[in-house]
Amino acid sequence: MKVVRRVRLALLLGAACSVSAVAQDSSSSQELETVIVTSTKRAEPLQKVPLAVSVISGDVMMTSNLNNLHDIASQVPSFNFRTAASSKDQALFLRGLGTISTSPGVEPSTSTVIDGVVYARQGQATLDLLDVDHIEVLRGPQGTLFGKNASAGVLNIQTKTPGPETTGYVDAGWYSEGSEFRLRGGLSGGLIGDELAGAITLSYGLYDGNVSNVWNGSTLNGYRRYGTRTKLHYTPSAAIDIVFAADFSHSKDTTPQGVVAQTYLHSYPSNAVTNYTAFAAALSPVVAGADNRQINSNYQTYALDNNYGASLEANMHLGDFTVTSITAYRRWDNTQYQDQDRLPGAISGFPQQHDKGTLNFNQMSEEIRLTSPQQGVVDYVVGAFFYRGEDAEMYRRYTTVVSGSAATTYTGIAHYGTTNQNAAIFGEANLHLWDGLTAIVGLRGIYETLDYNFVRTSTSTVPVTGIQTGFSSIGSTDAPGYSDRFGLRYEFTPDIMGYVTYSRGLKGQAYNLAFSMLPQDTGVLKAETSNDLEAGLKTALWGDRITFNLNGFIDKLKNFQVPFYDVYNGSPVTRLINAGRVSSKGVEAEGSVVLIEHLNLSTALAYTNARIDAFNCPVGTSASCQVNGKPLAFSPKWKGSLRATYTYPVFQDVSLKVGVDGTWQSSVQYSINQTSDTIQSGYDIWNATVGLLTADDLELNIIVKNIADRHYSSYLQTFGSGSVRFVPRDDSRYVGVNLHKGI
Repeated sequence: MKVVRRVRLALLLGAACSVSAVAQDSSSSQELETVIVTSTKRAEPLQKVPLAVSVISGDVMMTSNLNNLHDIASQVPSFNFRTAASSKDQALFLRGLGTISTSPGVEPSTSTVIDGVVYARQGQATLDLLDVDHIEVLRGPQGTLFGKNASAGVLNIQTKTPGPETTGYVDAGWYSEGSEFRLRGGLSGGLIGDELAGAITLSYGLYDGNVSNVWNGSTLNGYRRYGTRTKLHYTPSAAIDIVFAADFSHSKDTTPQGVVAQTYLHSYPSNAVTNYTAFAAALSPVVAGADNRQINSNYQTYALDNNYGASLEANMHLGDFTVTSITAYRRWDNTQYQDQDRLPGAISGFPQQHDKGTLNFNQMSEEIRLTSPQQGVVDYVVGAFFYRGEDAEMYRRYTTVVSGSAATTYTGIAHYGTTNQNAAIFGEANLHLWDGLTAIVGLRGIYETLDYNFVRTSTSTVPVTGIQTGFSSIGSTDAPGYSDRFGLRYEFTPDIMGYVTYSRGLKGQAYNLAFSMLPQDTGVLKAETSNDLEAGLKTALWGDRITFNLNGFIDKLKNFQVPFYDVYNGSPVTRLINAGRVSSKGVEAEGSVVLIEHLNLSTALAYTNARIDAFNCPVGTSASCQVNGKPLAFSPKWKGSLRATYTYPVFQDVSLKVGVDGTWQSSVQYSINQTSDTIQSGYDIWNATVGLLTADDLELNIIVKNIADRHYSSYLQTFGSGSVRFVPRDDSRYVGVNLHKGI
């Protein structure tokens, strides 16, 4: 309850309103800047959009060392993130709803869209973000306008578009505890008169890590990343606007397959304890613990990612109407090496398991839409969408079993892949019934096909630890579907708007493709549907010095697609199932205020009650299915954030900036299996910044992360002899220096 009290206090101190205030980093005005979003496929003020939306600016990301979606999750209370040893295994959650499965045969519940292009796989969007203007976090089903994999919400990321004015910047940062170094630079401006402008951004980052391997003395849990993004903006006339964008990013992450947190397990629901003393002895000299940051592994664990693509957006203005076309191609290649046994070698009773996996994924998409003017009785957006994605994966496991003085190595290899096509027509209209009252009507019709193939071979004719016997399967499914939205929006005054909406979201049929795929799990999973009822209030008060947004929601899902951890032939397996019915209910409040000139406060609070309502127990499971009424994974009941920034001129052309931000959350369960071994207790993290700004756009910041030196786990996972924790970047206090120079 201490965390809850702190969150409530933060909400009161901040005068409660929108994370959109995060964009107000150094304003000297006594009014909050108007934040423009494209959440309805139009450029509109945030306070006029009848959706629950949070916004984080690219400037705040740069000065606060926020580089990817995992970092962003700390800023938006309803947004949570699952870390993993590879980007392929990471996942996004909104209001407790998300897709944990790494199967290419299932789509995520939370969609990531960058410059209008849908990223179909979650892992594509988990690398460092380049040249971000702002990020919009849309909560609740967004299937009407955003379509594919948007049944829980959307992360709508907008990058900067070049104009004729020449601008540029260099940004460099160094951070202690692992010696993290980051360098970014960009140049933008006119190339041919006022018609053609271009921009290029380069990024490089290096971090040794904060986990040590006692087997060879190496440091892990770090990265080496580099990337570039370029844009060309062509405006031959007032009626035509064309943007070409291309990007490439590379990452090598040395995240281990978890750090051992305990060498015992609690059974569920009895909570009986089983100690694995032999494993604890084999792990020595590493001692398991809730704040352990050591491993003892003889296999180099790391993941390589190459992510690249291009898009062409064309806008043609036909009078007051606009026709938009977005054509895009993307490619993602991932290779991962993982140590599943987490020991320095094979010993009697503990087989060695070393894995290698490769993923090659490409997608093509086309969206075309017509946007009407916002005049008259009706305005609307209508369009069509087509997508095709192809995935090919290989996963290889080597298991070495010691018997007496002999050691035998078995090999299992799985080749599998999918082809997915999605075609849709969509539209959403605003009917202005009378002064201040608007009806919202939206519908998306979908037709989707999904094909898969799977072949696993094994050098053993019987199951061995971690390797099932040989098996092959193919499958195909196709189905129509729909998403919709209906609502009312009413402007009580020019500064106070309320809305109520009903939305239906759809996540398509799925297959459970993974290395350990079982013959009994080859059937197609039913499509997951969500029905969301939401009511909200958006206000701008005190002469635009305060914004206050409040909303409540009830989201009920049927045929919830979720992984269920089980044991089969003596080995742990993950089974993707239709879990039944789940729900998420809650209240969200966000706000910002300019208390006095130069002092900006923003805060956000979310209460989310995400629960399993009726669980469908999979056939043949050995795990307990007594989970009705229990929480969904990655859904803390309370989560909040607070940011305060004070900028004060100290002498001519130089200002002092002082900032503090904090996040809090109550305890969170990381597994749908509900074992107490995967519960992270509540915690709070505080950060501070002190900087100097000059009139010629020079900024120097000293940053302190995790001031109170709190230890926590960004993910907890059980295995055969205990549980492991994933260690976040800010698991302990560290400091840094960031230098920014604009041109």
